[in-house]
Amino acid sequence: MRKSERRGLAVTARTRTDYLLIVGFCAFLFFYGLSQFGLIGADEPRYAQVAREMSDRHDWITPTLAGKPWLEKPPLYYWQTVIAYRLFGVSDTSARLCSALDATLMVIAAYLFLRRFRRGFELDGALMTASCAGVIGYARAASMDMPLAATFTIAMLGWWAWRENGKRIYLAVFWTFMALGMLAKGPIAPVLAVGVIVLYAIAARDGRLIPRTLWIPGILLFCLVVLPWYVAVQLRNPEFFRVFVLEHNLARFSTDLYHHKQPFWYYIPVTLLGLVPWVVFVLAALVETARAWGTERKGFPRAALAQHTLDIFLSIWLLVPVVFFSVSQSKLPGYILPGLPAGTLLLSDYVRRRLTDDKRAPLWLIVAHALVAASPIVPALMLPHLFLRHRIAGGQAAVVTFCVALALAAGIAATLASRFGLRMLRFVTLVPVVLVVAAVLKVGAATHALDTTLSARPLAQELSHMETKPLPLVVLGVPRETEYGLTFYRNQPIGRYEWGQVPSGEHLLVAMENSTSEIAKYAPGRRISYLGNFPPQHLDYYWISAPGMGHQR
Repeated sequence: MRKSERRGLAVTARTRTDYLLIVGFCAFLFFYGLSQFGLIGADEPRYAQVAREMSDRHDWITPTLAGKPWLEKPPLYYWQTVIAYRLFGVSDTSARLCSALDATLMVIAAYLFLRRFRRGFELDGALMTASCAGVIGYARAASMDMPLAATFTIAMLGWWAWRENGKRIYLAVFWTFMALGMLAKGPIAPVLAVGVIVLYAIAARDGRLIPRTLWIPGILLFCLVVLPWYVAVQLRNPEFFRVFVLEHNLARFSTDLYHHKQPFWYYIPVTLLGLVPWVVFVLAALVETARAWGTERKGFPRAALAQHTLDIFLSIWLLVPVVFFSVSQSKLPGYILPGLPAGTLLLSDYVRRRLTDDKRAPLWLIVAHALVAASPIVPALMLPHLFLRHRIAGGQAAVVTFCVALALAAGIAATLASRFGLRMLRFVTLVPVVLVVAAVLKVGAATHALDTTLSARPLAQELSHMETKPLPLVVLGVPRETEYGLTFYRNQPIGRYEWGQVPSGEHLLVAMENSTSEIAKYAPGRRISYLGNFPPQHLDYYWISAPGMGHQR
């Protein structure tokens, strides 16, 4: 066999191995145990229910909740989830499936991009992206954040590929996935893209990039993908422009209309936590890139900057969402998710340069990375105490947990400080990531800590076991999370006593503990029967009779 043939076979085998590793890690980090705990918060069950109603009504245009138009978000997540429901049935797994699939596509896109432009480090970048805390968390959530992050990431990688080699097919990829980003979460996708591209053009002193990006066929492609739904939903729902554009985009950004007020610096810790376990080296890569750019700006030779052009682009991409949403009056953690892949790709290029130049990482950097990478094992093992007892475990359990974390940190630091150096960064850092995810899923499932404290699923199951026939369900004083969770798990509209939504016949009621006297004010002359208590969320549930049956407890 010729040498070239042997080399080709070796490359093919390596590529096959890479894909197996990517698929294996994504399957575990994103897909495994998707239904170990129920839908959490207000958004997950609400979006899952909207998709169910679209599926039941066979309507791909107007999202609805409880039969009424729900025009806060575009339809990409709903469309994907409708397909999942029809293929696999309605479930927690189906509701979260599209986020896991989108995250996997994003990781594969990172791999293919690095394979084309930074060959040899494509697996590092892909697995670093897959193992970010923010990516893992939102890949397992029924929300719009991961569809937006995936489409935005693929679009920006396509733009850089076009900038690098000039092939219009990459610019077509950029415009197509930017359109899908617009369908994922609205105009925020093109707004962030404009910020990244304009700032990069300024930093690179290449103003021609901006008009060249405005490629007429690409713009037409963008319109072809985006306009059909936006035009159709506006024609069917004349209030769409006001609700979606004016209220849920402009007003959400400029005011605290939806009560998500946070301090200006909120996204600094959120971004740092989202980049765990890679955050220490990502910061080092950012500092190195800033120094290289500063050197060029001071008039030094551009040769040093040439190898940092991609890093400058990735740094701007990482920082733009953080800065943009820091100005916003409404802040939620998932908003900066589109920037996280830029951080891990920046890190993979940092590792490539270090290994190419045969530079070792400073010992303090290694120790800091080891401590950060190993530290999540502590809260993962303490889940039962944190969620059920609302305190950190003490005694022997705490000692064992911290010893495990310190042993992991010591092993990571020793490996990176050895002759293997940064070649082992990906491998040794993925070990605690896998252990943490496994611990959260196993401990959370065994103790039901996450399910009972954060999801309405077990409460809905208790209520269904007590019913002899389907009854209307209303709530009083409970959080939105409980209301929307019950809406999804019971697949019925949930009314609120405090909004005057008291059913005319017998019904079930969920209220905060010790609310019996308040219930009587809303249901005078009715029989009120206490059915039980749900201690993890401090809730009671009752049977309320139809009018005229007496007032008994």
